[in-house]
Amino acid sequence: MHQRFIILFVVIVVLLSACGGNQTAATSTPVPTDTPVVPPTFTATPVTPLAILVLPADLDPESSNLYQKTVYDLAQTSGVRFQVRNTLTAADLEPGLQVVIVLPPDPGIAALAAAAPQVQFLAINIPEIAPGGNISVLGNNSQSEIAAFLAGYTAALITDDYRIGMLLPKDNQDAVRALNAYANGMKFYCGACRPFYFYAAPFPQYLEIGAEEDPANYHAYADILMLQYKVQTIYLYPGIVTPDLTNYIGTTGAAMIGTISPEQRPAGWVMTIQPDVIQAIKNAWPGLTSGQGGITVQSPLGLADVDAGLLSPGKQRLVEQVLSDLQAGLINTSANP
Repeated sequence: MHQRFIILFVVIVVLLSACGGNQTAATSTPVPTDTPVVPPTFTATPVTPLAILVLPADLDPESSNLYQKTVYDLAQTSGVRFQVRNTLTAADLEPGLQVVIVLPPDPGIAALAAAAPQVQFLAINIPEIAPGGNISVLGNNSQSEIAAFLAGYTAALITDDYRIGMLLPKDNQDAVRALNAYANGMKFYCGACRPFYFYAAPFPQYLEIGAEEDPANYHAYADILMLQYKVQTIYLYPGIVTPDLTNYIGTTGAAMIGTISPEQRPAGWVMTIQPDVIQAIKNAWPGLTSGQGGITVQSPLGLADVDAGLLSPGKQRLVEQVLSDLQAGLINTSANP
């Protein structure tokens, strides 16, 4: 009996052990954690820089097209957008605006420049605008001595016996210096300039016109040069040129050189020596796009209104070379050769 009890006890222990082996061990459930979500970073799209050219609505089509093509080509090369306006207001100063080039009339550049200090403005031939801050100016730099020297060289080059002359305002020291430069330009071409025929007075001849003189009488001074002094080519100093005078000289068979383009080119007009505004804009462009302002842009001189019948292409190349040397400082306008 006691033996059976022991056997039963062992069997119960074995059965209980087997049941305990089938129990699944408890596993811990992980506690969820909050992971912060980082919002995406938005990168602003850069604005393409913009250049605006402001032209008067009544500008002649040829000049307008030339200005537009010049600035458009510069903008394309620099990766800048380009727009043309006839006016400019504060509402036009949009983000990305980098350069503004303005021809007369003045749209209020001083106020616009103050409102947009990051923009470089270039005022072309607007006398009331002074350089400073972010405003640069391109003035009507006639460089009268260089122009007169070149006129004297050219006149001697194309005129028989170097019979050249000049009309200039009286009591004007700038005009007197231009007269000296004109004479030196002739000597630079021909040295002693000895004519084939005898003339009572040496060339160049000149006449001064007083400020009180009626412009309607200017042709009488031209007659004295042409008829009494035998002048064939006349250099007209700025301030002397009038349409009536140039038209009259054109009827006589004499030739003329000036620094202001006539509205309608008369007969005998050889060429105009004037600032090359287009080249000046090209020269100023790198500084404008790099943020340089407050400067006076010097316009190089160039030839315009050239009559190939009076100044042949070969002679024009000689004139252009002399002009290049003058502007490079290789020729002194006040010195004899």
